[in-house]
Amino acid sequence: MLHLKGRVVLFCFVFFLLFDSTFEQGVVSSLAEKFALLQLRSSLGLRAKEWPIKGNPCLNWTNIVCKNGRVTEINISGFKRTRVGSQNPQFSVDALQNLTFLESFNASNFALPGSIPQWFGLRLTSLRILDLRSCSIIGPIPSTFGNLTSLSILDLSNNKLVRSIPTEFGSLQNLTLLDMSSNFLNGTIPQEIGSLLQLKFLNLSGNSLSSLIPAQLGNLSNLVDLDLSSNSLTGQLPDALWSMPGLQFLDASANNFTGVLPNVSSIVNATSAVFNLSQNMFYGNLPSLGRSFSFLDLSGNYFQGKTPDYGQSNVSVNKNCLQNVTSQRSRSECASFYSERGLSFDDFGQPNATEPPLPAPKSSKKSHKSVIILAAVLGGVGLIALVLICLVLLFVCTRKRAATTQRATEVGPGPASSSPPPPPGVSLNFSSLGDAFTYQQILQATGEFSDSNLMKHGHSGDLFRGTLEGGTLIVVKRIDVRSAKKESYLSELDFFSKVSHSRLVPFMGHCLENENEKFLVYKYMPNGDLSSSLFRKNNSDDDSLQSLDWITRLKIAIGTAEGLSYLHHECNPPLVHRDVQASSVLLDDKFEVRLGSLNEVCAQEGDTHQNRISRLLRLPQTSEQGASGTASATCAYDVFCFGKVLLELVTGKLGISASNDASMKEWLDGTLKYVSIYDKELVTNIVDPSLIIDEDLLEEVWAMAIVARSCLNPKPSRRPLMRYILKALENPLKVVREEHTSSARLRATSSRSSWNAALFGSWRSSSDVAAVPAIPASKLEGTSSLKQSGTTGSQGSGHNGDNGHSSSTRRQSKEIFPEPLEEQDVERPHEE
Repeated sequence: MLHLKGRVVLFCFVFFLLFDSTFEQGVVSSLAEKFALLQLRSSLGLRAKEWPIKGNPCLNWTNIVCKNGRVTEINISGFKRTRVGSQNPQFSVDALQNLTFLESFNASNFALPGSIPQWFGLRLTSLRILDLRSCSIIGPIPSTFGNLTSLSILDLSNNKLVRSIPTEFGSLQNLTLLDMSSNFLNGTIPQEIGSLLQLKFLNLSGNSLSSLIPAQLGNLSNLVDLDLSSNSLTGQLPDALWSMPGLQFLDASANNFTGVLPNVSSIVNATSAVFNLSQNMFYGNLPSLGRSFSFLDLSGNYFQGKTPDYGQSNVSVNKNCLQNVTSQRSRSECASFYSERGLSFDDFGQPNATEPPLPAPKSSKKSHKSVIILAAVLGGVGLIALVLICLVLLFVCTRKRAATTQRATEVGPGPASSSPPPPPGVSLNFSSLGDAFTYQQILQATGEFSDSNLMKHGHSGDLFRGTLEGGTLIVVKRIDVRSAKKESYLSELDFFSKVSHSRLVPFMGHCLENENEKFLVYKYMPNGDLSSSLFRKNNSDDDSLQSLDWITRLKIAIGTAEGLSYLHHECNPPLVHRDVQASSVLLDDKFEVRLGSLNEVCAQEGDTHQNRISRLLRLPQTSEQGASGTASATCAYDVFCFGKVLLELVTGKLGISASNDASMKEWLDGTLKYVSIYDKELVTNIVDPSLIIDEDLLEEVWAMAIVARSCLNPKPSRRPLMRYILKALENPLKVVREEHTSSARLRATSSRSSWNAALFGSWRSSSDVAAVPAIPASKLEGTSSLKQSGTTGSQGSGHNGDNGHSSSTRRQSKEIFPEPLEEQDVERPHEE
C-alpha cells in the first residue's frame, strides 16, 4: 500500500513537471496577449497555414516564441497575406501594444504600407530587435523611438521614410546595428549618434542627408562597418574616422566630400579594410598607404600629381587628374575644378599640355619621320572622306527628290511631312478636330478657371478640370500665346487633325476665339497619370498609401509601348513623342493607357540611310539635346525615356522618368547593376517592396527590368525598336525562360556580339523562338559589400535604326539591336 502511494506521488510529481513545462512553453498565460495575437492575425490578414486559429500560439503558430507563458518573439518575415488581406494592406499592428514582454519583432519583406505610430516607441520598451526593412513604410521616424533603450538591432532600410533622423536616437545606448539606408531621409546626421558606443554597423546610404559629418562619429570605437554612400554630404571626412581601431568597411562614395586626404596609413587594420571614397571631390596629391588595403577605391575624384607605388594594394584611381595614368579626366575638366577653388593645378606635369602627356620621342630623326608619315596618312584619309561626303550628299539629295514625288501620292496614318504646321486659318483642317467650343462654355465648365479646378501647371499651359452641361468630364489646357510659342498649340492641332489611335488621349475640341489665349479640350482621365496613381491614398482617415499591383503595372507598360510603337512604326514619317515620362502616361477608369503631353511630338530628325552611313564611317553622333536645348527628335530618345518609366514601375521610385539631373543618373548607375539576364535573384534588391509577388510574377518583374536596361543603353543605335519592346512586354516570361534552341545560340555568342540581339532578335524572326535562357552563372556582384557604380552614361543620341528591314545578315542585326551598357557590365557564362 505504501509502495502504491509512493508511485502515485511520483506520478503526480512528474505530471506537475510536465504540465509546468507545457504551461511555460505552449500556453499564453495572459488572456490579453492571446486576444492580441488573434487581433494581429486578423489585421494583417495572415493565413491559417502559418497561424492556425485553433492552435496554441506558442506551440502551433509559426515563428512565435514564448517564455513563461508570455510572447517574446514574433517573426512574420516574408509571410503571405490571404487574398482578402492583400487587397488593402496597412501598417495595422495596434495589437502589439498588449504584448508588453515582446523582445523581437521581425516583419522584413512583409508589406506594411503606412506610417509608424508614435505609440510604437512608448509601449514596446522591451524590444531588443526590430526589423522593418522592405515593408513599404512611409512618413517620418517617430521621435518616441528614443524610449526603446533595450534595442540592440534596428533595421528600417529600404522603405519610404522621410524627414530627418530623430536626435532621440542618442538614447539607444545598446544599439549594435542601425540601418536606415534606401529611404528619403534628409537633414543632417545627428551628432547624438556619436554617443552610441556599442554600435558596430551603421548604414545611412541612399538618402538625401546633407551638411557635414559630425566629428562625434569618431567616438564610435567599436564601429566595424560605416556606409554613408549616395547622399549629399559635404565637407571633409573627420580625421577621427581614419583612426577607428575596428573599422573594416567605409563607403563614402557618391557624395560631395572634398579636401585633401590624410595619411591613410594610420588605419589600424588596413590590410583587411575596404574603403570606397569614389565619386566625390577630393583633390591634391594621393596619400601613401604605408600598408596594403584589401580594396581602396579613389576613382571619380580630382587627385593630381604622381601615383605612389601602392605595391600589392588593390587601389582604383580612374577618373582623376593624375600624371601618366590612363582613364583620367580631361585637362579642361581638371583645370576648371582647381581654378574655381583658387587651387594650383599641375597640368599633368606639362604646363602647356592639353591632355595627359605622351612619352617623348627617342630621337629627332624618328620624330621627323613620324610627322611625314602622319601627314601622309591624314591627307589620304581626308581625300577619301571628302569623296565619301560628296557621294553621301548626292545620294541624300536624290533620295529626297524621290521621297517628295512619292509623298505626293502616299496615304498613311501620320503627317505627310515634317514641315512646321500652317499658320492659323491657312489649310489647317478643323473639321476633324472635334467640337469648336465657345469661350463662355469653357468658362462655365471650369468654374471660370477656379483654383479648385486647377490640376497642374504644364510646361505648355495650365490644365483645368471641367464639366460640360451634359455632365461630361473634361480637361482644358489654357495656353497663353504671349508667353508660349504659338507653334506649340498649332502643332498639337495639326497632330490631332492627322493622327488617331486608341492609345492617345481623346481630343474633344478647341476654343480659339481669344487673341491672347487658346484652349484645347481633352477627355478627363479618372485615374490621372502614372506619377499620381502608382501610389495613392486609401479611402480612409489615415494617410496610408495603396500601391498599384503588378498586373496593373504590366498592363500600363504594355499600353504605353503600344502608343509609342504606333508613333514610331505606323506613322509616316515616324513621330517622336519627346516627353515620355510618368506624368505623360494618362490612365482611364480601367487603367488603360492614353498618352498625353503631345505638344512636343514631331517627325523624326534625319534620314535612316544617312544614319547607316554615319555608323559605317564611325562619324560622331549628335547629342540628345538639340541646338535649341530641347529633347532630340529621335525614336531612340523615346526608347531611353520609356526605359526610365519601366524602372519606375519595377522599383516604385517616383520621379525617375521626370529627372535628368546628376543624382538621378547616379541612382540609375546603382540600380542597373542589379539587372542581369543570368541571375533573377539580383533584381529582388531593387523591386518595389510594396509589391506582393510570387515566383512567376517575379520572373515577369525580372523580364521588365531586363527590357528597361536594354532601353537605357547609352548608345542609341543599340537600343531596341519599340515594336520589339512591345512584343517582349506582351510575353515577359519568354524573355527569361529557356525554350527550343536559343540557349545554344546565346552561349555561342562571342564577347563582341550582342546579347540583346539574342533577346530581341527572336521577336523579329518568329514568335515561337525563345529569347533569353535562364542560364545559371555567377552573380554580377562580388561577395564584398562594397557598392560598385554601374554604367548608364548620359542619354546618348542618334537615330534608332530602321523601321523594318530584313534580318538576314549579322550586320543588320548589330545595327538594329542593342548591346549591354558596357561589355564588363554583363557577366557571361563560361563558353563550352
